[in-house]
Amino acid sequence: MNKNMVNTIDRAVILAGGLGTRLRPYTITIPKPLVPVGDLPILEIIIRQLVNNGFRHITIAVNHQAELIRAFFGDGSKWDIEIDYSLEDKPLSTMGPLKLIPDLPKNFLVMNGDILTDLSYRILAEYHIKNDNIFTISSHQRDERVDYGVLEVDVNDRLCGFREKPLMSYHVSMGIYIVSRDALNYIPSNTFYGFDDLMRDLMKDALPAGVRVHNGKWLDIGRPDDYSIAVEQFEDMRDLFLP
Repeated sequence: MNKNMVNTIDRAVILAGGLGTRLRPYTITIPKPLVPVGDLPILEIIIRQLVNNGFRHITIAVNHQAELIRAFFGDGSKWDIEIDYSLEDKPLSTMGPLKLIPDLPKNFLVMNGDILTDLSYRILAEYHIKNDNIFTISSHQRDERVDYGVLEVDVNDRLCGFREKPLMSYHVSMGIYIVSRDALNYIPSNTFYGFDDLMRDLMKDALPAGVRVHNGKWLDIGRPDDYSIAVEQFEDMRDLFLP
């Protein structure tokens, strides 16, 4: 491992307990993190990227078909990284599973297990520490064409503008976060508690999350359209995703 890539955050939690219902029929027999992108499961791509970014310990939060994920990744020795598992006995959404992990450090990475991106996790971690954030979100801009003519209506219910099938741009969470241990104080134990719940609670206490925009590649393979694109792009740009 390149010593210059080692950073002060070397612990990651990968959320891999979902049912993968959006990606059926691919996920009928295997869990979504084991769905192949090219010749590798998407979760193996993520693990290799984390190793390349200096991470040394990964906890995989599992639920649905947990035994298959455990059987494939084992203790992580194949990738020269420590892997252990946190088992949910009921769905806890995206942030709830963090309360089941007792040994989380001062800052750590949390991410979904179904993401194909060229994001530098190391740079995101450095940004989080530099800004002393309680929570940092990696965001991405999506551009989508509206399939309708969009009406602009004034206070008197009269048409004041019209746009035919406009292109709408907005920022979305990439499902990749750097989290301070202080944020765990907001997460209730053994309760279904999501990213949206935590963001509202942090803003309520005037502790809003930081946001860092990523302008590179990002695909959520839980979306069938993105999955098809991910398979095509990984084959064409393998060295970008796994340098």
